[in-house]
Amino acid sequence: MTLLMDRVSPASVVRQAPFPLLVAERVLDPAAEQPLAGDFPRYRGAGFFPHADSDCGPAINALVRELTAPVFADQVGDLLGIERLSQYPVLVTICRALNLRHGTIHTDSQSKVASALVYLNPDWAPSHAGCLRFLSSGNDIEALVAPEIKPVFGTLTAFRRTDNSFHGHVPYEGERRVIQIAWVVDAAAVERKTRRGRFSRAVKWVAGRVDGWFGRGRGHDAAHLD
Repeated sequence: MTLLMDRVSPASVVRQAPFPLLVAERVLDPAAEQPLAGDFPRYRGAGFFPHADSDCGPAINALVRELTAPVFADQVGDLLGIERLSQYPVLVTICRALNLRHGTIHTDSQSKVASALVYLNPDWAPSHAGCLRFLSSGNDIEALVAPEIKPVFGTLTAFRRTDNSFHGHVPYEGERRVIQIAWVVDAAAVERKTRRGRFSRAVKWVAGRVDGWFGRGRGHDAAHLD
């Protein structure tokens, strides 16, 4: 299993306005698809949870090591206009499934410098639901600034966090496998977000299906601008 670094190149979709972003396809070795699927964590509950080696099989843990390596950070940083992105601490979160409350428009918290997402779904239905959108507006899910991103195996997207780095997706409920790498301002931010993620996981373990009901009245343009 190998992340093909040469695919993250100027040939990918790279935009500097309204905020720096990139989209690349086929960044993973196709031969890795089955090992990664078999080793993906089996979380109970929807949303992103902090990565732990014990939750994952060896293929996922190996991919996480590649995605958190300084060479990957600096390559992404160069494309996003961030000097030596590898100087920042890294937070890794993994999502297996979403419910309807997820994906509202947001910019990410100010403690994040940049984020990258690597999708691991074998295919995707011919639907807009669950497809990531980079936006020019905090209240319009149709205000796309780049092509909509289907979360299929080997697709990578990354962006620099700014006050207008709006992104989100049309409501979706179901399996949506993705690994998120976030470079944050300091180690305290990593610890704070990890604690919050672990607490969220514990709550969802107890709440079970109840968590999914909270987003059932959500509109397409809903936002949480943090």
